[in-house]
Amino acid sequence: MTVGKVGLVDCSLRDGHQSLLATRMSTAQCMRVLPLLRDSGYRILELWGGATLDAALRFTIEDPFERLATFREALGDPARGGVSIRSLCRGQNLFGYVPCHDAVVCGFLKHAVRTGTDRIRIFDALNDDRTLITAIMATKTFNGHAEAAISYTTSPVHDVEHFIGFAHRAIDHGADSLAIKDMAGLLDPATAYDLIEALQREHPGVVLTLHSHCTNGLAVATYVVGMILGVDLLDVGYGPMAGATAQPPAELIGYFARELGVDVDVDLSLAPRIDAELRAIRAELAHVDADPGHSGGPWPLEPDRDMRKRIAKAAALLQKPDRSSIEGAIAIIEDEIMVAMGYPQVDRSQLDAQVPGGMISNLHHQLKEQNQLDKMPRILQEIPRVRAAAGYVPLVTPTSQIVGTQAAFNVLQGEAYAMVTEPFRDLLMGRYGRLPAPPDAEVLKKVSRGQPPLMRRPATYVPPVDLDAMLREHGHLVRGDSDLLLLMMFPVAARKFLADRLANDKPAVTAAATRG
Repeated sequence: MTVGKVGLVDCSLRDGHQSLLATRMSTAQCMRVLPLLRDSGYRILELWGGATLDAALRFTIEDPFERLATFREALGDPARGGVSIRSLCRGQNLFGYVPCHDAVVCGFLKHAVRTGTDRIRIFDALNDDRTLITAIMATKTFNGHAEAAISYTTSPVHDVEHFIGFAHRAIDHGADSLAIKDMAGLLDPATAYDLIEALQREHPGVVLTLHSHCTNGLAVATYVVGMILGVDLLDVGYGPMAGATAQPPAELIGYFARELGVDVDVDLSLAPRIDAELRAIRAELAHVDADPGHSGGPWPLEPDRDMRKRIAKAAALLQKPDRSSIEGAIAIIEDEIMVAMGYPQVDRSQLDAQVPGGMISNLHHQLKEQNQLDKMPRILQEIPRVRAAAGYVPLVTPTSQIVGTQAAFNVLQGEAYAMVTEPFRDLLMGRYGRLPAPPDAEVLKKVSRGQPPLMRRPATYVPPVDLDAMLREHGHLVRGDSDLLLLMMFPVAARKFLADRLANDKPAVTAAATRG
C-alpha cells in the first residue's frame, strides 16, 4: 500500500562524475545516457553548473553553453512537458571560485536560464545569505526557479538553529524552494529527523530536497529517513556513478521506497541500460578514476530474498529515531548491502576531515600527478585543523579547495602556515563572506598584514568589469555574449579555449559587431 510519494533527481551527469571522475565526462558521453534518463520519466535532472563549466573549457575542450543547449534540445521545453534542467550555482561566485560583480551575476544567470537551465540551486559555502541575494533575484527575474541550499556541516557553531536561521533568510530573499546540501556526507539519520522536521515546521508547503554523498556511509540511511518524513525530492545517481563519494544509488532508494510504501515518480526499469552505459563511460575515464575497482552494481531489477530481508530490517530500524536503532540500520546498509554490491568500505576518518566528494577526487588526482599521493593521509588529518582556524567554514567549493590547498601546503612545507595562499588569506579576511565563527587569532594575525577584516557583502569589494578593455584585448575571439561571460568567469581557461577555437575554426566576429 502506498502511503507517500517522493521525487528523484538524477545527478549522474553532473555531481556523479564530478565526485568520482574529476568532472571529465564529455557532452558526447552524457548524451549516450541522457535519452534513457528522459525516457525514465524524470521531471528534474541535474546536468550543469558546479565544476562542469570550468572542466569543459579545460579538459573536454567544449563550450559549456553549447553543452547546455544540447541538453535542452534533447529534453524539450519544461513548459510543454519537457524535463527541467537544474544547475548548481555558488551564489555570488556563480560557477567560478571568487565573488563576482552583481552585473556579472545577473548577466550570466540571464544567459544560463535562457539557454536552457530553468532551475538554479544556489548556495553559499559559508551560509552567508547575503551572497545569495543577487543570484536569487536574477534567476527569478528571468523566469527561473531559485532553490536555496543549506551547506550542511558539523562544528561547535553549526546546529539546527543555525540552519533554520539561514533558511528563514533565504526564503525572505525570495527563494522558491529549499535544499539540504550535505556535500561531505555528514548528516546522520538522527540529526536528519531534527533538521527535516524543523524545516517542514517552519516552512510548510515549501518544496524540500535532500542531497547527500555516501562518503561516510550515512547517506542511504538518511535518505530513508527523508522518505519516512515526506521529503519532496532526493538526489540520486545510478550504479557506477553512485555510492562512494557520490549520491546514493537510485536503484537502492527504489527498493527502500517500495518497502516503505512510498511511490517513486520515475520508472526504474531502464536502470540496467543506464548502468551499462555509465559503466562503459567510467571505464573510458579510468585514468581519472580514484577508485576504479569499486564502481558498484549492477543492481538487479528486483532484489533477491536475502536483500529484501536486509532492506526490511534496516527500514524498520530507521523508523525508530534512537541512536542504537539507527546505528544498526547503517551497519546493515553499508556492510551487508553496499559493500556486498561492490561499493568501497566506508572510511569513517572522513567524518573528521569533512572533505566533499569532488574535492577528494581532484586532490587524489593532483597528488598522484605530483608523485605525492603518500601525503594524502596527513593532508586529510590537517584539513580539520585548518578548517577550525578558518572559523569552521563548511567545506564546499570554493572553501574546500582553499582549506584543502592550505592544508596541503602545511604538510608539504613541513610547517603550518609557513606559506599562506592568497585565497586562504582572503577567506579569513572576509572577502568570501561572513565566517561562521571567529578565526584563530594567531593565524589571522599572521595573514592579515595589519589590515582589518572586511565586513560588508563580498560583491561590494568587486570592481565592475571593464568591457571596453576586454573587447580591445579579446574581441577577435568573441562571437557573442556567452564568450564574453566565459571570459569574465574563467579568464585564463576561456581565453585559451577561444583562441584554440579561432585557430581551428571559423573567424570570430569583430568586437564592434559584437557590441552591435
